[in-house]
Amino acid sequence: MATYLQWRRFVFFDKELVKEPQGNDGAAPGAAPASGPAAAKFLCLPPGITVCDSGRGSLVFGDMEGQIWFLPRSLQLTGFQAYKLRVTHLYQLKQHNILASVGEDEEGINPLVKIWNLEKRDGGNPLCTRIFPAIPGTEPTVVSCLTVHENLNFMAIGFTDGSVTLNKGDITRDRHSKTQILHKGNYPVTGLAFRQAGKTTHLFVVTTENVQSYIVSGKDYPRVELDTHGCGLRCSALSDPSQDLQFIVAGDECVYLYQPDERGPCFAFEGHKLIAHWFRGYLVIVSRDRKVSPKSEFTSRDSQSSDKQILNIYDLCNKFIAYSAVFEDVVDVLAEWGSLYVLTRDGRVHALQEKDTQTKLEMLFKKNLFEMAINLAKSQHLDSDGLAQIFMQYGDHLYSKGNHDGAVQQYIRTIGKLEPSYVIRKFLDAQRIHNLTAYLQTLHRQSLANADHTTLLLNCYTKLKDSSKLEEFIKTKSESEVHFDVETAIKVLRQAGYYSHALYLAENHAHHEWYLKIQLEDIKNYQEALRYIGKLPFEQAESNMKRYGKILMHHIPEQTTQLLKGLCTDYRPSLEGRGDREAPGCRANSEEFIPIFANNPRELKAFLEHMSEVQPDSPQGIYDTLLELRLQNWAHEEDPQVKEKLHAEAISLLKSGRFCDVFDKALVLCQMHDFQDGVLYLYEQGKLFQQIMHYHMQHEQYRQVIAVCERHGEQEPSLWEQALSYFARKEEDCKEYVAAVLKHIESRNLMPPLLVVQTLAHNSTATLSVIRDYLVQKLQKQSQQIAQDELRVRRYREETTRIRQEIQELKASPKIFQKTKCSICNSALELPSVHFLCGHSFHQHCFESYSESDADCPTCLPENRKVMDMIRAQEQKRDLHDQFQHQLKCSNDSFSVIADYFGRGVFNKLTLLTDPPTARLTGSLETGLQRDLLMHARRGT
Repeated sequence: MATYLQWRRFVFFDKELVKEPQGNDGAAPGAAPASGPAAAKFLCLPPGITVCDSGRGSLVFGDMEGQIWFLPRSLQLTGFQAYKLRVTHLYQLKQHNILASVGEDEEGINPLVKIWNLEKRDGGNPLCTRIFPAIPGTEPTVVSCLTVHENLNFMAIGFTDGSVTLNKGDITRDRHSKTQILHKGNYPVTGLAFRQAGKTTHLFVVTTENVQSYIVSGKDYPRVELDTHGCGLRCSALSDPSQDLQFIVAGDECVYLYQPDERGPCFAFEGHKLIAHWFRGYLVIVSRDRKVSPKSEFTSRDSQSSDKQILNIYDLCNKFIAYSAVFEDVVDVLAEWGSLYVLTRDGRVHALQEKDTQTKLEMLFKKNLFEMAINLAKSQHLDSDGLAQIFMQYGDHLYSKGNHDGAVQQYIRTIGKLEPSYVIRKFLDAQRIHNLTAYLQTLHRQSLANADHTTLLLNCYTKLKDSSKLEEFIKTKSESEVHFDVETAIKVLRQAGYYSHALYLAENHAHHEWYLKIQLEDIKNYQEALRYIGKLPFEQAESNMKRYGKILMHHIPEQTTQLLKGLCTDYRPSLEGRGDREAPGCRANSEEFIPIFANNPRELKAFLEHMSEVQPDSPQGIYDTLLELRLQNWAHEEDPQVKEKLHAEAISLLKSGRFCDVFDKALVLCQMHDFQDGVLYLYEQGKLFQQIMHYHMQHEQYRQVIAVCERHGEQEPSLWEQALSYFARKEEDCKEYVAAVLKHIESRNLMPPLLVVQTLAHNSTATLSVIRDYLVQKLQKQSQQIAQDELRVRRYREETTRIRQEIQELKASPKIFQKTKCSICNSALELPSVHFLCGHSFHQHCFESYSESDADCPTCLPENRKVMDMIRAQEQKRDLHDQFQHQLKCSNDSFSVIADYFGRGVFNKLTLLTDPPTARLTGSLETGLQRDLLMHARRGT
């Protein structure tokens, strides 16, 4: 039970008398004449008002003369005669323009119910759609209260004898409505109200002694007795949804609230209750202090008309009195047009206009009633910005009073609306760090913190040394629950020395770089850092090994080398048994990790050899580095056995075929480390026979010089000439080697004899006996060649003479064809036949069958065609100077090459018929030059 004595009183309503509309010169119909000049400006209602209601934009009154009056917002009072005697009850529906009234048309107790359709007219008055007696039986009784359901399907009438009738069906029509007695009792019915909850309709019935509820939407109308306390007439009301449509019963001691099946809260509002009304979340009660029995309401009402009455407006949610005022003889309280209207017995209408929310809040702020202002703002559905402003003012008030704990709680409620820096500046003092921590925690929980806020909060934790709160803050269960910038948190924790917490964040939120930085730079736990890299996905493991590989190689070289081997061959993250080991692995470019081994040659060698064995298609840089490393080890090794082993490894690597595309690089490496066997091998692979020859010459290795010429002389004949020149310059006795060289030169005809003699003339130790055999053999071969050439020339001359004679005979003498057989079919010739000057004869039909043209002999054509092709080829090659030079250089018999080109006419000079006679002289000079050239060529052989 809540007592109102502790409730604060406010003036949240403005009171004023309703004035008549301007231009209305006369008083309202039936009104008493004004007593003074000022009285005319206030609205005055007709006398004898007995009942009031409101709705559909009008105030409705009924009087003792049977008239019903309507007061719209324009304040132009209108009315009509509804009953012959008096109007006792009115009920204006809120959703329909329907008015239900109870009154009397004749003397005695015979009340009539009339239903008016205010939208339709009958002779200028509202249309009465239905009239029926209120009393269901024959026993006369007085109507005490009336209520109608907004769906027009239910109407309940209460009587002073304790009975209640229920009209079910369309209340506007007789034939669609059914009346029955719902309730009978011993106490007068003082209040009725319908409550709709879904499809269920309840009817609250209150008497002077009890409260009950019925379910009228069913058939049996089950009843529930809610309480044994009642109330007087007009002291009950139905609240709005803000109070869950509870039925309010205002007793003299308390005000009770009821649900359809139970009693709710109660409030101890003292005073004899006269009127109870619900208005926009407020409970309006008119009461007087002098105790009067509720039963006297039915008997001695007029005797109390001069009592002072108090009107209180209660806010049940926020528990304060919004307005309180004293009135004289209140007739009723009505609500319309967003205001309350209080009717007094003197015909005056007092308007109570509620102040706006901001004004009410300012009044509360002046009294520092911030909690009440917050509750009021919530009940008035103030937006979040308005609430945040109240929380801020409340926080500022508490802060100024030194209540920092309370202030920070209010500031927390402004998060999302108030700039955090406004609050943070207030609590930067070291003594208020707890308050600042609480605010920043909430800021992070609502995911509204930035990196600076995270930094500040973590600094607060570290200053307070509150490890439990720090762990609670950072150890969230899932990524979605993280309310801070993880990278910022890691930086702050690392700076403060909370390495384990920073590592936890980095590992759980996949900030691999930060995890490795802390492990390597702060904790120096190299083993754990390497283990962590081994768990990462391939791309991240590769990038981090490139970044931190040198540090790891310096401290834990063997483990680092092992990880690099796996990373560059078949990498799979070490997921501690949780991964799919059968999935295809990835491999990095092993050449990119070579710089990591800068100061670790032993591990570098192991890594390179592993890569060359396991992955033969490794990048070329792997083999280049491995060769350089082996050559370095070979060059610095002093143990002969080990040096021999290293020598074999280097040669084996060179012979692996991996240096074909980088021949020059491998050669430079071998020369830098003076690895002669490797140099010679590469010379041979690169066909650099001249360099091989020069190497042996520099080292005076005579037999190797001869061996090189024997092996590669066929590919490069000039080697023998160089060997002869080399031995010719030696002053030592090299007759054996010179003889061997001359033997090969003579057998392959590599040099002219004169040039051989000139070459050996530079050697003082070489005598004629060294080249005697060579010269004798050479002269003998030339003599044989001369004899063969003379015989061939003689044969050619004879052949030429014979051909010339045949040509002359063909030109000068007739040709007699004496052949008797066809040259094709060997049958006897018959006319017609075909004869050729070459002596062949053919049948015409044989000739036509086998000949390709009419001008060529079929028998001689193949041979003639060969000759013609040779002539055409010679003509095409007449200007092929480069080809001539190449053949001349490469041929063992230069004279034959020159003769061949002479035969083709390469050296012939074309003489035009228009040339002057001096052309003969020029031709003879040209012939002389050609003769000299041939003589030079012969001397060269």
